This record gives sequence, C-alpha cells and structure tokens, in this order.
Amino acid sequence: MKALHLLCLLILGGQSSSACPHPCACHGSQVNCSNRFLTSSNLSSIFPAGTAELHLHNNRLTTLPNGFLDKLPALRQVSLHGNPWACDCGVLYLRAWLRRRPGSPSGQPHVNCSSPPHLRGRLVEYLTEEEVLDSCHYWYCDLALASQVILFVFVLVQVALLAAVIVFLRRFERLSMEATRTKEESLTAGEPQSEFVDLPLNNWRS
Repeated sequence: MKALHLLCLLILGGQSSSACPHPCACHGSQVNCSNRFLTSSNLSSIFPAGTAELHLHNNRLTTLPNGFLDKLPALRQVSLHGNPWACDCGVLYLRAWLRRRPGSPSGQPHVNCSSPPHLRGRLVEYLTEEEVLDSCHYWYCDLALASQVILFVFVLVQVALLAAVIVFLRRFERLSMEATRTKEESLTAGEPQSEFVDLPLNNWRS
C-alpha cells in the first residue's frame, strides 16, 4: 500500500511542481506568463499544482498540448487572448476545453482563430468539428501523395523504356532482314556465267 502511495506521489510530482516556470512570474496561486513571447514549443508543461489563475495572453501560442490545462485541478481563470491560434487539428483540445468549462471565464470570448485564412477571426469555442477537420493538414498525406507521384513517374519511365526496346528490336529485325536479302542478291548476281554455247549438231558433223 505504501509503495502504491509513493508511486502516485511520483506520478503527480512529474505533472506539477511548486516552482514557478520560466519565464513566468508567480504570486501565490496566480501565474503570469503573459507578454513573454512564448510559443507552443517553448511553453512549459509544468506549473505549480495550486495554480488557480493562469495568464497566457499576448504571446505567440498557436496551440496547446493535449491535457495541458487538465493538469491544474485548482484552475479557475485563464486568459488566452492575443495569441495567433491555428484552427486546425491542433486546436481540438483547446476547443473541447473551452466548451466544457462552466460559463465563459474572463478573456475567453477573445480566443480567436488566426489561421487558416477562411477561419480567421472566428471564436475557437464555436468552431464546428467539420470546420476544424477540413483544415487538418497531415504530413503523411503529403508523403503519400508524393509517393504516388513518384510511383506514377516510375511507371511512365518503365513504359517509355519498354516502348523504346520494342521499337529497337523491330528496327533491328528489319535491318537484319534487309541485310540477309542484300547478301542473297549479291551472291546471286556474282555467280559465273557459262562460256559454252550450245551449237547445232549439224555444224559438228560438217
């Protein structure tokens, strides 16, 4: 039982910390990470477990990692406006989190899409699932498309080579037949003609 309790503490300890994440400023249960030029790649994943108020506005965030805000059970207020949110598949977690929050916390109405162009200015919370999925862009789709193009080009090259071989073989066969015919004609034309002429038998008798 003690081992299980220790394991739970280790797991929880890996998800939260009492230290203030760099470069944010912490005051009690308030963590202020606004105006820090934070991006989705350098945003800390570890925040104090007792964080009740989190300010992430006016940064360069385009998406939040899955489960990012769920690790803070005491969280009551979050400010996310002023970020260039990319409303593709990566925004699905933020959209779901905003929808299941009771009411609309302060600042949330300003969580707007920055891209793609046809969704710019839309509120993330009110995006439909179809709109988000239509904007998804998977790298393996590009890879599959590139593979199909390469395969198509490879097949075209093989067909072209096969056609060239067939044309070459037919031309070679025609040249061989012409050479054989020319040789036969040369041999026929070069046969010696007989020098003897048949004379009437009467001439011999006289």
